[in-house]
Amino acid sequence: MIEVSNISKQVTTTEGTLSILQEINLSLAAGESLAIVGPSGSGKSTLLGILAGLDLPSSGSVSLNGQDITAMDEEGRAAVRAQTVGFVFQSFHLLPGLTALENVALPLELQGDKQALQTAAYYLERVGLDHRISHYPRQLSGGEQQRVAVARAFACRPTILFADEPTGNLDTGTGEKINDLLFNLNKEEGTTLVLVTHEHNLAARCGQRMVLAAGRQVTEGSAA
Repeated sequence: MIEVSNISKQVTTTEGTLSILQEINLSLAAGESLAIVGPSGSGKSTLLGILAGLDLPSSGSVSLNGQDITAMDEEGRAAVRAQTVGFVFQSFHLLPGLTALENVALPLELQGDKQALQTAAYYLERVGLDHRISHYPRQLSGGEQQRVAVARAFACRPTILFADEPTGNLDTGTGEKINDLLFNLNKEEGTTLVLVTHEHNLAARCGQRMVLAAGRQVTEGSAA
């Protein structure tokens, strides 16, 4: 499902070359879950972006579902993301001029799905927001907005879901509900789940855990 081989990432600054990631390796099977943890500045979000094909490594390769996305141009990577990948971000990324239903339906409509509104309504019901489908983001609480974002991610039926600090802007109680939702849908849909998180309790729920420190892979394996 996800195969990562010796990826490194360097960027050029006015002070010279900055190494963000160094020789990261990973193997994650379909339906498994992985937590990427480490202090701020350790390269977690950069790694997530590379895994999702939003960025390219300086060296090494990333394969999603048997496709080497590091050998593709942006158009090719975008096609793989559209077919394979879902995202849940800390800041929700909802369009303020669209209702909850329209926000969830939009990526489906862009794919030409004629059942986009029906599918969006189904997933909003799955996250407990069937009574809020006509509300705009400004009319929703932070937890409700994140539930809309989760519904949007799963509505496209991705085989891999990437989540970058998905509960970072939420209070503890609401965050726990979102975490439960992510793992329940992960299990029911058979979606591979990759999380960046500072929360040790959340990381412990994943089957695997990778710890990064200064861009280096400290450990990888069972989170138990």
